[in-house]
Amino acid sequence: MTDDLEALLREERDVRAISQLKYRYLRTLDSKDWDGFADCFVPEATGDYNGLVFDDRAALVAYMRENLGDGLVTMHHAHHPEIELTGDTATGRWYLYDRVIVEAFSFMLEGAAFYSDRYVRTPDGWRVAHTGYRRTFEATYNLGDLPGFKLTGPGVHTHT
Repeated sequence: MTDDLEALLREERDVRAISQLKYRYLRTLDSKDWDGFADCFVPEATGDYNGLVFDDRAALVAYMRENLGDGLVTMHHAHHPEIELTGDTATGRWYLYDRVIVEAFSFMLEGAAFYSDRYVRTPDGWRVAHTGYRRTFEATYNLGDLPGFKLTGPGVHTHT
């Protein structure tokens, strides 16, 4: 194999690993797998979600655990990755579409944003060093205004 081909294969493996990391971040967030979510980050990771700022992994994970717990259904989709590698670090930009449903308050939020992430290669693979997004829009709904709305699924607790 030529050096150019080997470098291209390494880059493709790294981009795939970073993409898998982002997908795992979203899956563990939505499934409320807080240990798995924490494992996506280095301990000193920071976050900035549209001005909601975190100085380390512990604070970020604690906030998500406390505020996205039972009674909240979330769905996060990230796509259109733009990943740039620089040795053992990388940056990523992703388009986010998300939805949050709080049936007890008859509330739904739907929105979009652009994630800007930084990644670092560790002995255990790629991890998030910084994550955050800036919203492009946010729409909120009263579920009572959506005739026929019904929420079902594993882990969904209906309120009457």
